[in-house]
Amino acid sequence: HKMAAAGAEAAAVAAEEEKRLPEGDPESGGDSEDEGDSDSSGDGEDEEKENEAEIQRLEEQLSINAFDYNCHLDLIKLLRQEGELIKLRRARQKMSELFPLTEEIWLDWLKDEIKMASESSEREKVYELFERAVKDYICPEIWLEYAQYSIGGIGQEGGIERVRSIFERALTAVGLHVTKGTALWEAYREFENAILETAQPAPGSVPSPEQQQMLCSQLEKIHTLFRRQLGIPLLDMEASYAEYEEWSEDPIPETTVKNYKKALQQLEKCKPYEEALLGAEPPKLAEYQAYIDFEMKAGDPARIQLIYERALAENCLVPDLWARYNQYLDRQLKVKELVLSAHDRAVRNCPWTVGLWIRYLLAMERHRVDHGVIAEMFEKALNAGFIQATDYVEIWQAYLDYLRRRVDFTQDSSKELEELRSAFARAVEYLKQEVEERFSESGDPSCTIMQNWARVEARLCNNMQKARELWDNIMTKGNAKYANMWLEYYNLERAHGDTQHCRKALHRAVQCTSDYPEHVCEVLLTLERIEGTLEDWDAAVQKTENRLARVNEQRAKAAEKEAALAKQEEEKAEQRKQARAEKKASKKAKKPRIGDKRKADDDDEGEWGQEEEAELPSKRHKGDGDGIHLEEEMEVETGLFGRSGPEKPDLPGNQKEKASTSRKDLPKVLHDSSKDSVTVFVSNLSYTMADPEVKLKELFESCGEVAEIRPVFSNKGTFRGYCYVEFKEEKSALQALGLDRKVVEGRPMFVSPCVDKNKNPDFKVFRYSTTLEKHKLFISGLPFSCTKEELEDVCKAHGNVKDIRLVTNRAGKPKGLAYVEYENEAQASQAVLKMDGLTVKEHVIKVAISNPPLRKLPDKPEAGRASQFAVPRQVYGARGKGRTQLSMMPRALQRQSNPVAKAENGMVQNSPATSSQPPEEPKKMSNADFAKMLLKK
Repeated sequence: HKMAAAGAEAAAVAAEEEKRLPEGDPESGGDSEDEGDSDSSGDGEDEEKENEAEIQRLEEQLSINAFDYNCHLDLIKLLRQEGELIKLRRARQKMSELFPLTEEIWLDWLKDEIKMASESSEREKVYELFERAVKDYICPEIWLEYAQYSIGGIGQEGGIERVRSIFERALTAVGLHVTKGTALWEAYREFENAILETAQPAPGSVPSPEQQQMLCSQLEKIHTLFRRQLGIPLLDMEASYAEYEEWSEDPIPETTVKNYKKALQQLEKCKPYEEALLGAEPPKLAEYQAYIDFEMKAGDPARIQLIYERALAENCLVPDLWARYNQYLDRQLKVKELVLSAHDRAVRNCPWTVGLWIRYLLAMERHRVDHGVIAEMFEKALNAGFIQATDYVEIWQAYLDYLRRRVDFTQDSSKELEELRSAFARAVEYLKQEVEERFSESGDPSCTIMQNWARVEARLCNNMQKARELWDNIMTKGNAKYANMWLEYYNLERAHGDTQHCRKALHRAVQCTSDYPEHVCEVLLTLERIEGTLEDWDAAVQKTENRLARVNEQRAKAAEKEAALAKQEEEKAEQRKQARAEKKASKKAKKPRIGDKRKADDDDEGEWGQEEEAELPSKRHKGDGDGIHLEEEMEVETGLFGRSGPEKPDLPGNQKEKASTSRKDLPKVLHDSSKDSVTVFVSNLSYTMADPEVKLKELFESCGEVAEIRPVFSNKGTFRGYCYVEFKEEKSALQALGLDRKVVEGRPMFVSPCVDKNKNPDFKVFRYSTTLEKHKLFISGLPFSCTKEELEDVCKAHGNVKDIRLVTNRAGKPKGLAYVEYENEAQASQAVLKMDGLTVKEHVIKVAISNPPLRKLPDKPEAGRASQFAVPRQVYGARGKGRTQLSMMPRALQRQSNPVAKAENGMVQNSPATSSQPPEEPKKMSNADFAKMLLKK
């Protein structure tokens, strides 16, 4: 026992040294009185006061929100720095009760406690702390520290056996760890070698039979450790084998060599996965999942458990990983302590995930845990802070199922039955009060919990009266209009009630159902056909006929209302069409006066009719109110057609006429739909952008070679804020879509695919999801001055932020909203708990999981009417007809009974008879003659 005495002495000396350390800092020996000057002393006092104030602030913050993980860390760091050992211990204790602690936090805590432990009673407290530490995560370093600390207590009674027990538990937990297991095996062997050295007899003396037996036993222990280690695939196995060869006086047994070679082959299979983990960035979830799949195929339970534990140590906030691990333990290993420990750690790491709590309750019931413990765990689940109202319905249902399974229904009454009924009542009240107050909904609109309660009362307790009361309550909560609810109640009555109540329920159903009344009526008639009297049949027929008549009448009224609305739409469309026709006619009525003046000023220009023929095509190309312009403008707005180049602004006098003539000569270049795949539509650009072709070419050349840029200009030659960018290659167009929302001259530029909406009328460009995204947060209430970088600083403290999008209007101005995408659902859920209600620049923000409301799309018109309105609705733009868009047509033209024949290309179409006559030479016309011509027909 020389080694035991030496170990005890070393531990005592170390304890005495630690006692001499000042309380100011557990890590240092303190500062001497003559060190530093008065100024540094004053600075130290100021810093100490600041730290005390910060400690007080952090403690107040934790009193408000005890689940603020980062606040716990900051407080522990400050208290350790200040040497507040009592407060430090209390802070660590509180944190460990709420969260599993990481390996680093545990090691710091353990080292501090080891330094202060000198008495045997204090050492026992350290042992208890080690026991808690090794339960949170798989930590080879903590196990190694635990074993080495226990060596210092071998001088106590049973000390050596305690050390061996700890080493054996450590090998069971992490001895199979490919990269870190070797250190534990070597430490265990060194300990046994030290024991062997103390058992050696003094030089020159002959060992007694007892000593000889002890030596042989100790040698066998070391041999066994070597053989066990060499049968496990660990890094540096070759070095361990060489060490065994050198240490052993006898040849290595053939069985050991065979196991060693087999382990070596297994190591070669594991190496790719270990190397992938070594080269990957944390948290390495994909690499761990591949490793888990590999071990699952191999089928070794110990290795499967180990790789799951290793993965969870780095991915402790991934609920799905915990769920898969717990499922494996529940179905395969089925070891009570192991299973319940894993479930407990799962809900402590991911308390917001209701599925983990439900599995925990089931596991506790499966392993026959005391009812009081299960009830206590359920109460913890209710306080876990779930993120959806339906989660509370699920946890209540799981607990009620458990309580129902405890009841012996062969007895008329029992304590368990009363507890079940009390729990049902409490669940209904809890959803109504607590959950509805928080989420503005109970999460149980169909009253599934009350339905289950009614089934229990009817089927298991033979208490139909209570079941009817419950169903009456269900129907008063807005469910009486649904046929399926009435039929559910009817089926219950049919199975456990009587015909009278079935008939009564169906009569009420016929009266109240609004979604499928025909179905309920059919069920009532079927009941009376099978069981009813003639009077019952007549009453049912009369009731169903009256009800269906009222339903059909209501449906007819609704159809009439819909038809009236459709007719109003048609009339509005017709009015818009007539207004456009009148506007065209008024413009044409003014043209003769312009022609007369031009002819009087310049006799060389020819007759008025000839001038009109020359001028109209240029007007048509510019789109001055004719049918083609309407169609072309609408198509350009939606990203279908393009123009060959910018139109020149209006020019005065003859220059205008010449410019229009020159544009007439240019070919009309529309967008070629066959090039959609290499073209993008760019919009929301600044109207004041100078030379958009040059500006946009510089911007899009980074995506690939640009074939052509076609900006769209107005009739006056001003840029309209959108254009087409055509590339040489399709991959360049796809890359250009990545520039969507890029800020150009103070506005977000919209870049979308070029799609023909005539062929794809339902195509919508919306790059963001409109469904529930559990890994993404929606933040509202942000100050408009908040930048992306500032928001990222706030969010990254709660997880790895992949993307942040600040929502802006079309002008690029912030709206105080943002979307923040995290790596996984767990980080997003944790961020919701910690950030909701946070103050950012004096603004209280609201944080929730991203779940945009469904977009209410307008009812599509019938196919026959769609083509009739499609073009007119686009005439006035997105906001409809403005108040300033007044008709300039003379009243004389407005009084006509029928609108002028439709204009095509800016010309009034004549009847077929007129158009077939040879053209006469146009003659000079007065304003009156022109008005008569327009009023003709």
